[in-house]
Amino acid sequence: MGKSFYFTPGNAGYPVFQTRYARVGVYICYDRHFPEGARILGLNGAEIVYNPSATVAGLSEYLWELEQPAHAVANAYFVLPSTASARKLRGKIGEFYGRATSAIRAGKLSLRPAATRTKLLVAELNLDEIQKVRDTWQFYRDRRPESYGEITRTQAANTAAAG
Repeated sequence: MGKSFYFTPGNAGYPVFQTRYARVGVYICYDRHFPEGARILGLNGAEIVYNPSATVAGLSEYLWELEQPAHAVANAYFVLPSTASARKLRGKIGEFYGRATSAIRAGKLSLRPAATRTKLLVAELNLDEIQKVRDTWQFYRDRRPESYGEITRTQAANTAAAG
């Protein structure tokens, strides 16, 4: 049996929910490291993607700060990430650093609290901007779905070679 990790991929797919305010997707913790699910949420119509996670200071904090705006840019939606704060992770790995940001589709962090232990962060989002950005950048129009088959073929070949 392979090595067990504290963080594992989700198993609920990539559903998007119509709420009274927007079409919302949730991308849980570890999954944020992978662009495929973020893309699926966008293709499923997400306007806002919440990404709650437990990120440890020093371990993957820099990735957390890069991945959120990258998903927002590549998919032209708002990403609202938040992290757990100030609890030791099984007493071994480190302390959660706790932060929330609002990443806008243009890749700019539209809201970033100065304190790392913010209790509540409020942001006003203009959902009309999503279509404007999609019309300008055309990342969905110009995406390369023919490459998806190559991704799965390469993954299968690498898995077979390793096994």
